[in-house]
Amino acid sequence: MSEIKKVVLAYSGGLDTSIIIPWLKENYGNPEIIAVSGDVGQADELEGLEEKALKTGASKLIVADLTDEMVDDVIIPSMKMGAKYETYLLGTAFARPIIAKSLCEIAIAEGADAICHGCTGKGNDQVRFELAIKHFCPDMKIIAPWREWDIVSRDEEIDYAEAHNVPLKISRETNYSKDKNLWHLSHEGLDLEDPSNEPNLDKPGFLEMGVSPYQAPDEPTYVTLEFEKGVPVAIDGERMKASDIIRKLNVLGGANGIGIIDIVENRLVGMKDRGVYETPGGTILYAAHEQLEMITVDKDTLHLKQKLAVDFADLVYNGKWFSPLREALSAFADKTQEYVTGTVKMKLYKGNIIPAGMTSPCSLYSEDLATFDESNYNQKDAEGFINLWGLPTKVQALRAQGKLN
Repeated sequence: MSEIKKVVLAYSGGLDTSIIIPWLKENYGNPEIIAVSGDVGQADELEGLEEKALKTGASKLIVADLTDEMVDDVIIPSMKMGAKYETYLLGTAFARPIIAKSLCEIAIAEGADAICHGCTGKGNDQVRFELAIKHFCPDMKIIAPWREWDIVSRDEEIDYAEAHNVPLKISRETNYSKDKNLWHLSHEGLDLEDPSNEPNLDKPGFLEMGVSPYQAPDEPTYVTLEFEKGVPVAIDGERMKASDIIRKLNVLGGANGIGIIDIVENRLVGMKDRGVYETPGGTILYAAHEQLEMITVDKDTLHLKQKLAVDFADLVYNGKWFSPLREALSAFADKTQEYVTGTVKMKLYKGNIIPAGMTSPCSLYSEDLATFDESNYNQKDAEGFINLWGLPTKVQALRAQGKLN
């Protein structure tokens, strides 16, 4: 520990990272601590962060602007693949590799001896951070206080904070474990730890990115999204970068109670964990993209992509963003998006996303082929097709009946 003179700390200003600064000072020989906050779109959570970091013992705070990098390099490639982990849209997992990459860049530039994070020994984020750190800084020491200190609960963390005059924005009654970025907000802990408890979505201050479906307007909201090769490029006819599209979708989705899920997921470390997630804009974006793929991607490619999406989501969830397999699957996803260009209209109503029409210059849909009216399709062709398609079935049945010659 005496060899640790300078530590780069992944700093959010939340409960965990707030008390880590004085804890590092006490237990690692008073090293210099450089607090690093990755700006991934958490907005107001960055307010007052520098003052707080300095007051609790950091030498400085570096805020890295990572929102567009997270959106363009992680979220959009994952959306192209349709990656979901057990219905979870991977909000926390999307941000971690980009934040860890920035931590490594800053640690190298600052000549740090170690990188520290506030992830617990029970969670997935410790794996996500540390695999990315091993990718970019394979020889860097990693400090994970939750795997070292004697603190065993969030209540004891609050006790430690109060004893060391660390200011907190939470109380013991509102002490949910939360993670927020442009894409989502997660809620864990307290009453949510018992799966039999219904989450009180209408409790003031619980939801932050929107309202519950019960409080949503009685009139639907229409939104139109335009894609080019699988990438969102415009909303309601206005072209803008992907991160701004997500911001606008967050407002529209949040106001209509879109994207709230309550799940018990299978963590990487082996336990099941209950969480409530808010992903208003992301839920709309995924839904619109899936609608457009229906008319632009052929059956074999679409079905294989849907299967591989599970493997892709596992890689993201399990911290293997920087891996050869993830890169290979992303290359496959990019090829599948060659013709995913067009416009999708959606209707948002009380937590529901209702398709309201789509068009594409690359559509595979033919009204002439699909119509129930007269068309150029020759229905007699089906007889020969069925005979050949069903030949193995017929031969097996003849064998079973002892009639096969």
